[in-house]
Amino acid sequence: MKITAIETLRTREFANVLWVRVHTDAGIIGLGETFYGAGAVEAHIHDTLAGRLVGRDALAIEAIHKDMVSLPMAQSSTGVEYRAASAIDIALWDGFGKLCGLPVHQMLGGLCRDSLRIYNTCAGYGYVRTNNIRPVSTWNFDEAAGPYEDLAGFMTRADAVAESLLESGITAMKIWPFDPPALENQGLYITAEQMKKALEPFEKIRRAVGDRIDIMVELHSLWNLPAAKSIAKAIEPYAPFWFEDPIRMNSPQALAEFARSTDVWTCASETLGSRWPYKDILERDATHVVMVDLCWTGGLTEGRKIASLAETYHRPFAPHDCIGPVGFAAAIHASFSQPNTLIQESVRAFYTGWYKELVTEIPHIANGRVYPMEGPGLGLELRPAVFERSDLIVRRTEA
Repeated sequence: MKITAIETLRTREFANVLWVRVHTDAGIIGLGETFYGAGAVEAHIHDTLAGRLVGRDALAIEAIHKDMVSLPMAQSSTGVEYRAASAIDIALWDGFGKLCGLPVHQMLGGLCRDSLRIYNTCAGYGYVRTNNIRPVSTWNFDEAAGPYEDLAGFMTRADAVAESLLESGITAMKIWPFDPPALENQGLYITAEQMKKALEPFEKIRRAVGDRIDIMVELHSLWNLPAAKSIAKAIEPYAPFWFEDPIRMNSPQALAEFARSTDVWTCASETLGSRWPYKDILERDATHVVMVDLCWTGGLTEGRKIASLAETYHRPFAPHDCIGPVGFAAAIHASFSQPNTLIQESVRAFYTGWYKELVTEIPHIANGRVYPMEGPGLGLELRPAVFERSDLIVRRTEA
């Protein structure tokens, strides 16, 4: 099955999402996705990668992956090169599954469980819809968009959000009320007044629902080490589930110091590309939960290696998802195929909202659990309406 063309698609409305379609001489088209800097990733795919890939065996997934991430500029990051490789890799796995008539999780080794617990990342309908992603400035509260504007919710009525989640069977939520002071103070310090305000959502949640819901704390790598340790100490009485990305992920030693300073699990990190930095932080005992974003770290090929690496250190695996619908599907396939998967991230404002505008199938979620996707490959396609959009930008490279 030879690659005959590589096609990219992006829209001006969903400006961060880039889809890749890998066409083959068997008539099978594999679908992949990455997120953020879509125009730059598109350029790298067509100007650098496509000429190396067209004509190659689409089933040589491991070899192709190695070539894409071995270019001189692709240096274990979540930069343009790794995001491009991720999208193409996911598309190749999708094509492999379609050829065999089996879901990707089967191609990765089969189901390790029948269903999987999810947590709800409390984003809203407009979150990360703009091209320039930056904490706070792109929160885009929109109460009129639907019932799950959970970002405005956790900042102002976290108790009601927690109760709503529990009513639907979801028993874990992720919030990030410390972002505003981080941006205001450049992550250098937090005042007593700011600390008190940022703790309010935790107080409301525990007062309303007690310990019936787990709270993941997202810190977005915005703090220096002393400030992050102070914040962790202040949150500890509310029994959070984990602290995610408390500092920049560029110092295993500093992250290890943070992890030692608290009894709460440290989770890291969606911002890491390839298995090599994970090896560094695992060797330092710097993380308890290994999180990856398959659209950034090298796709399914690299993601499953990171999961296996985590397992050798007796650490759980937890795929990230606060991006697009194809990446969400890929993460779910990975989650079901790995024995050490702890929990799957999801965003109900996304999978009940804008995801439905773009793809034909949405993973089945009920009673706080997600279930395996059943179709061949990833089990979903872009909707026909996507190809008819007036803001669609398509680029294609073929022999």
